[in-house]
Amino acid sequence: MAESLSYRYQGITLHYKKVGTGKPLIILHGWGSNGNVMMPLAHQLADVRCCYVLDLPGFGETDAPPTAWDLDDYTDLIEDFIQANFDEPVDLLVHSFGGRITLKLCARASAEELIDKVLITGGAGMKPKHSFSYYLKKYTAKMLKAPFMLLRGAGREKALARLRQTKIWKSLGSGDYAKLSGVMRETFVKTVTEHLEPCLEHITHEVLLLWGTDDEATPLYQGKRMEKGIENAALVEIENAGHYVFLDRPKHFTSIARAFFT
Repeated sequence: MAESLSYRYQGITLHYKKVGTGKPLIILHGWGSNGNVMMPLAHQLADVRCCYVLDLPGFGETDAPPTAWDLDDYTDLIEDFIQANFDEPVDLLVHSFGGRITLKLCARASAEELIDKVLITGGAGMKPKHSFSYYLKKYTAKMLKAPFMLLRGAGREKALARLRQTKIWKSLGSGDYAKLSGVMRETFVKTVTEHLEPCLEHITHEVLLLWGTDDEATPLYQGKRMEKGIENAALVEIENAGHYVFLDRPKHFTSIARAFFT
C-alpha cells in the first residue's frame, strides 16, 4: 500500500505518495496530469526503489500556487524537497513537464550532490518545430490584440478579457491553454515558453531517454536533441508507443527502467 504524505513549501502543501523500499526515486508527472498516472509504474518499481510520486502545484491534490509560477519556481520546489528529505543522492523518473523541471534542476551546480541517475520519458523543454498553421494562429492573435493595446489601464484589461472569451480567440489557443484559467493559465504561459537547450551542456548526470516513436506531444526529434546535447545521455526508441510510453508499453518500459536503475 502506498503511504500518503505531504510537505510544506512557501505556504503550499505538496501532496505525494510513497511506496517501495531502497534508494529514493522521485517521480514527476506531466502537465495536465497528476501523480495517480504514475502510480502503476511506481508499484512496478517498488521492489528496487522507494518511490516518491508527487502531485506538482496546480495538479492532483496539491493546490495551485498563490501567484503564477515560472519554471524556476517549480525547480526550486523540487530542489528544496530533495534537500529537506534525503541524506543521499536520489534518482529521478520524469515525464513531459516533469522533464522541463529536471533539465533545469540538473543544470544547477547543486544537482551534482543531490541527484544520481535520471530517466526522462517524453520530456518537454526543447524548442518545437512549428507548422505554418502555428504561425498563422500566432500572428492572427497579435493582430486581434493590437487595437486593444492602444487602450490604457483598466479599459485595456477589460477589453482583453472580453476578447479572450470570444470563440475566435479560443480557437487560436492550445488545448491545454483553453482548459486553464487564472493563475494556472499564467503559469502555463510562463513555463512552456522557456526553451532549455542552454541547460543541456551543463548536465553531467547519467541520463536515459525513453521515447515513443509515435509521440506527437514531444516528437522524437526532441529526444534526439537532448541526447546530442547531454554528454552522458542515451536514447532508446520504443515502437508502437506515443507520449505515454509507460502506459502504451508498460512491461517493455518497466523492464528497461529496472535495468537502468539496478
